[in-house]
Amino acid sequence: MKKGFSKNFYLVVIGQIISLFGNAVIRFALPLHLLSVTGSAALLGVVSGVAFLPLVVMSPIGGLIADRMNKRNIMVVLDFFTAGLVLLFLVLSGRGSLVSLILIMLFLLYGISGAYQPSVQASIPLLVSEEAVMPANAIINMVSSLSGLLGPALGGIAYGLWGITPILYVCMGCFFLSAVMEIFIHIPFVKRVRTDTLLHETIADMKSSLIFIGREKKEIGKLTFCCAAVNLFLSALMIVSLPVIVTQVLVFPRNNASEMYGFLEALMAGGGLLGGLGAGLLSKRLNVRSTWKLLFCCGMLLLPMGAALYKGLPVYLAYLILAVSGILIMAMASLYTIQVMSYIQITTPPGLIGKVISWIIALSTCAQPLGQIMYGFLLEHLRGMLWIVFVVTAAATMLFARWNRRVAQRL
Repeated sequence: MKKGFSKNFYLVVIGQIISLFGNAVIRFALPLHLLSVTGSAALLGVVSGVAFLPLVVMSPIGGLIADRMNKRNIMVVLDFFTAGLVLLFLVLSGRGSLVSLILIMLFLLYGISGAYQPSVQASIPLLVSEEAVMPANAIINMVSSLSGLLGPALGGIAYGLWGITPILYVCMGCFFLSAVMEIFIHIPFVKRVRTDTLLHETIADMKSSLIFIGREKKEIGKLTFCCAAVNLFLSALMIVSLPVIVTQVLVFPRNNASEMYGFLEALMAGGGLLGGLGAGLLSKRLNVRSTWKLLFCCGMLLLPMGAALYKGLPVYLAYLILAVSGILIMAMASLYTIQVMSYIQITTPPGLIGKVISWIIALSTCAQPLGQIMYGFLLEHLRGMLWIVFVVTAAATMLFARWNRRVAQRL
């Protein structure tokens, strides 16, 4: 096991690269195709918003399955199933309602993602040495960030050149190739003997994971809420505010707001990659007890972003302030999440890892759309005073960081 990583871990990473790239492309291309065909932005918003629900529902279920079945088999089956799903979509295209087909497809894709990720996260402590858990998480995080960056970019270019059908064939090939490769992964697994009905055992498993988070290891429950808070305050604000500010508030001399927003999105994704790289390179120097400092710095960085929205500031200077602050916030948020996730993986018993991680994914996933709704409302009603949103969020983030400090000191 070189540097704490096993051959099987590298195979998981390669499978993630292929599978996540295909998933990112198809989840970007399908809504774009819907908008292109129907021309309805409202319909796009409804379909995209509702499609997140299966991710929330399936994450806890995926955690239960991950702790009871061979994690390798889960990955293989879900990738083969996704490839078959894309093929079925290709066959049914043009034979029914496009809106219904895309909605069902996105529902299933997000549901599969919710069931898939707990297996990947739960397998990491089984495939690497304890000191390599944080670098391993950093690698998985960077793969996810890179897929989220390149998938939509390449998907948008490919859709403009060739349309939806070739994209679907490529994605189907990605899922099929990933599934075949994952067959050769070996993840340690001890089969549990069933002592009761499936329903009773499922309820008992859910109860045991909640008891572990809420009573036996309260710090993990509190850290879970901290991760959700990062999505609620920071991620949601970045997602909702930046397109509004760049395309509707800042007035660029060359009338190239869309282009400038595209650059800014790429820079934000680069910030996430930077955080993952930092976690991998500095893993031996990082301590989960100090993670509150990252949240506090994120809150501080929101203040210059608010200051950039004052009238009279040169537009490109305001843009530069937003870009630099945003990159640093995304890097620190990524670094924070990786450290917290690594601590939870190391301290959670093997039989509970999948379920505990699934609760983190579910709560974090719920928090982000709630934050987006909240900030959407605030940005709409405070259009002339957007700096207030950043100042209030900065104060809330720094207060949350102080609470996080008390939690981390007990670890």
